[in-house]
Amino acid sequence: MVMFLGISASPRLGGNSETLLDQTMAGAAGAGAEVSKIRLAGMNIHGCTECNDCYECGECSTADDMDRVYALLERADRIVLASPIFFMGLPAQAKAMIDRCQRYWAIKYILKEPLPRRTGAPLRYGAFIGVGGTRGERLFDGAKLTIRYFFDAISVSPREDLYLLVRGVDAKGEIESRQAALDSAYKLGETLAKL
Repeated sequence: MVMFLGISASPRLGGNSETLLDQTMAGAAGAGAEVSKIRLAGMNIHGCTECNDCYECGECSTADDMDRVYALLERADRIVLASPIFFMGLPAQAKAMIDRCQRYWAIKYILKEPLPRRTGAPLRYGAFIGVGGTRGERLFDGAKLTIRYFFDAISVSPREDLYLLVRGVDAKGEIESRQAALDSAYKLGETLAKL
């Protein structure tokens, strides 16, 4: 069974990006995936201190809720990060989690070791759900670049063709009036689960 991890990076409980993530997870569950969701805003995750301990052993020396995230990242076959856009990028909650994945970069590129995987696990794929309040053409460029390198560090193939990017949505609950986006989110979950 495919293990599907949804990561909500919104600092706002029940925000627009989290609503889309919930739809995506419903689609994945409907397609037979085992689903798990974390809300970064409710977790105690410190930023990377650049101590470089992970360069020596592949482990992060900071003890906090990121230990739980590491376990889920290592187990997941499909990962979807859902986030609002803040100043053309990801909010602090998402960036702290991504920066702490420096340990995986060290395992992969410094220590030259394979990342932890389940025996017989399928290929790992990832996607991004982004929601922005403006309609700028380059609104998602910064976030997409960060996510590309995040997925590379954790050995997940990004499915940019499946990214769901919604512009012009800001007020809490506003996404509920965008049925096409809700339908696309559900389809995203179904599609990823069946890959």
